Amino acid sequence: MHTIHNDYVNLGIRTFMIQRFKYILPVFLFLVLTACFKKEEYPVEPVIVFDRFTITGDSARLSLEFTDGDGNIGLRDDQVAPPYDPASFYHYNLYIEYWEKQDGAGWQPGRTPQGDTIVFKYRIKPFTTSEKDEPVKGILEVLVEPVYYNPFSTDNDTIKYKITLIDRDLHLSNKLETQEIIR
Repeated sequence: MHTIHNDYVNLGIRTFMIQRFKYILPVFLFLVLTACFKKEEYPVEPVIVFDRFTITGDSARLSLEFTDGDGNIGLRDDQVAPPYDPASFYHYNLYIEYWEKQDGAGWQPGRTPQGDTIVFKYRIKPFTTSEKDEPVKGILEVLVEPVYYNPFSTDNDTIKYKITLIDRDLHLSNKLETQEIIR
């Protein structure tokens, strides 16, 4: 009789554990899954990384990977009040400086026939429509046109770009320098 009693006790303990396990398992799985979907954290300054440069005739497509901790990259068309007014440096939020490798002088900024440095300027539109400051990560593609090189230069056979992205809080990204581009 003593053995039967132990079997009932063991059966009761097993039943108790199974009932508890039914409630503990979903909570445990929820905690594990939410840990897997933790939000990415990035610095509030944009960070850009070179992805690729694709030449199409005289124009080219430049692709950059980017992150921004508060997700405020991009300007709407109607954002033209200071500091984004047309006379301001911050009117544009992507700057692509053009450089040429000159024999004997090394890397020099590319220049127009008038002597001005060549800089491609862009106003990138916002990537999110949310008003919340949430981290953002993505690929930014821009078309460098009408010509991605300086047609007025004799040193345009080997070029590179130095690129800066600016967010709405006026944080400047790292200055990305592409590899040599040989035409």
